[in-house]
Amino acid sequence: MASHGRRGGVPARDDEQRREERAEQQAPAPQGPVLPLPPLVDYGVFMQGLAQVPAQDHGGPSIMERFNRMTPPSFKGESDPLMAESWMRETEKIFRAIRCPDEDKVTLDTYMLQERADVWWSSLLRTRFEDGAVDVAWDAFVRLFRAKFVPEHIQDKMEQEFLSLTQGSMTVLEYEARFSELSKYAPHIVEDERRKTKKFVMGLKPSLRTRLVAFDHRTLDEALSASCR
Repeated sequence: MASHGRRGGVPARDDEQRREERAEQQAPAPQGPVLPLPPLVDYGVFMQGLAQVPAQDHGGPSIMERFNRMTPPSFKGESDPLMAESWMRETEKIFRAIRCPDEDKVTLDTYMLQERADVWWSSLLRTRFEDGAVDVAWDAFVRLFRAKFVPEHIQDKMEQEFLSLTQGSMTVLEYEARFSELSKYAPHIVEDERRKTKKFVMGLKPSLRTRLVAFDHRTLDEALSASCR
């Protein structure tokens, strides 16, 4: 009987071992901590935010908006050269007020051209500048504008007035204003700052001129400041 019991015990141990192996195979693998899923992205809001970045970086009105707020005058190409000069002077005042860079001045100025003046500029762009493919420098535009709307004999007259200009009965500030207004007709003088300054000083009243000549001012601003003391 004892021998029969040993033979029957072996299968029992085999069954138990197989059950343990099956239990190990079926047991779930150990897992780490469960991480939360990332939040869903609203791509509509995301793209809208991207679109607003440039506006936030470059806040404020554009140069065209600032220009229009100053109510600039238009120019239709009137035959009176004084009207042409007056228009140019007014737009230059606006440019100084809004601190307009030179590279934007031609675009803004020509935006205000109408009728005959607008036809002239449009034709000039097509024939000389290939429809604006080449950027027109501000100085070049001013020369072209005056050549068209301020006749040469008027420019010659203004140049002679500048060359013979003296302070006379004007105040220093009145003299400087007239000097600056006429100086555009003598580019060969005003392009050299020291030469322009010397011309200004030599036109002052003798008492002021004598005092300023000794200091040899290098810029017009220096000479103007010294003459107003």
